[in-house]
Amino acid sequence: MDKFVRLEGLVAPLDRNNVDTDAIIPKQFLKSIKRSGFGPNAFDEWRYMDVGQPGQDSAGRPKNPNFVLNQPRYQGAEVLLTRANFGCGSSREHAPWALLDFGFKAIIAASFADIFFNNCFKNGILPIVLPAAEIEALFQQVEATPGYKLLIDLAGQTVVRADGHGIPFQIDAFRKECLLNGWDDIGLTLRHAEKIREFEAKRRIEQPWLFA
Repeated sequence: MDKFVRLEGLVAPLDRNNVDTDAIIPKQFLKSIKRSGFGPNAFDEWRYMDVGQPGQDSAGRPKNPNFVLNQPRYQGAEVLLTRANFGCGSSREHAPWALLDFGFKAIIAASFADIFFNNCFKNGILPIVLPAAEIEALFQQVEATPGYKLLIDLAGQTVVRADGHGIPFQIDAFRKECLLNGWDDIGLTLRHAEKIREFEAKRRIEQPWLFA
């Protein structure tokens, strides 16, 4: 996966609590396990006026003009700002796949559902928990300022607002190291590729019947 070191990105506000994974990517799109191509169907039931189906070209579908992510000022946003308990519901890994494919690289919320929170790290998305007061201030600034961007410094564990105010955030040291280096579970395993090859070569000699 891509490294996450530093991001200066446009912010899109999703002013809702308890956004569940079925809202992030509805159940009918879970048939594929390719990890890509889910972006057009992220928040499908909120973004579109019709019911989307797998394999359907979403380019010509009627969009809901009242849904925030359809507003022109938020096109190309890389930071999603939301409220409490984001990613609740079922444990589908398709949810972070859809958000990443949509273009989000970081999510800032008052709290996250545990499984979704863990899945974000495994797929290269940085989930950031901030105090409710800081979240509220960010919502107000985003609403008042078209083109509002945040600077996220993972190494320094800081979110820097447009007015220069820095907000520290906490992150597990191991998860931080993985994001900084772009290591998913496969990447972590491949760090030991030489030892794995040595083990397999030795096993061929000591247990040749396994390879017959």
